[in-house]
Amino acid sequence: MQPEIRLAAVEDAEAAAWCHLLCWREAYAGLVPDDVLLERTSDIDARVSRWRANLAEGRARWIAVNPGAPVEDRVAGFIGTGPGRDEDSPVPFELEAIYTRQAYWKTGLGTRLLEVAVGKQPAFLWVFEGNERARAFYQRHGFEPDGTGRHDPYFDLYEIRMVRH
Repeated sequence: MQPEIRLAAVEDAEAAAWCHLLCWREAYAGLVPDDVLLERTSDIDARVSRWRANLAEGRARWIAVNPGAPVEDRVAGFIGTGPGRDEDSPVPFELEAIYTRQAYWKTGLGTRLLEVAVGKQPAFLWVFEGNERARAFYQRHGFEPDGTGRHDPYFDLYEIRMVRH
C-alpha cells in the first residue's frame, strides 16, 4: 500500500525528523565516512526541534505517511520547497530537499512527492556530486547540472546545482 502524501503539520515533527535522519543514513552510506554519518544523524532531539520550528514558521513540507506505523517508520519520505535561496538563483523556485526511505526507492514515491510539491514548474536543487542514484532521479525529471558547485561543510562533500527550466 502506497503512503498517503499530505502537507506536514507541527504534530508530524518527530516522525518527519526520524525519516530525515534515517534517509540520510540510507542515502549517504558509502558517500560519507561511517563515523561522520553516524555523528551527523544521531541527534534526534535537535532534528525534531528543527522540524517543529520550520513547520511552525509555515515552511512547505510534504510528507508520505504510513498511518499506524511506529514513529520511526511513520513517514516514508518528504519533500521541502520554497523560493530560491541562492543569490544567483537560476529560477525562482528551489527544491530544498526530497528523500524517501530505502524501502521505497524505485516504487514511484519520490516521483509522487515531486509531482505534488513541484509539478512541472522550473526549479533548482543542490545534490552531492557523488550521489549518482539521486542525480539519475533528477535527470529523469528534467534537471540538468548548470556548472555551479559548492562545498557542503556539514557532510564535507562537494555539491552541484541542477536546474529544470
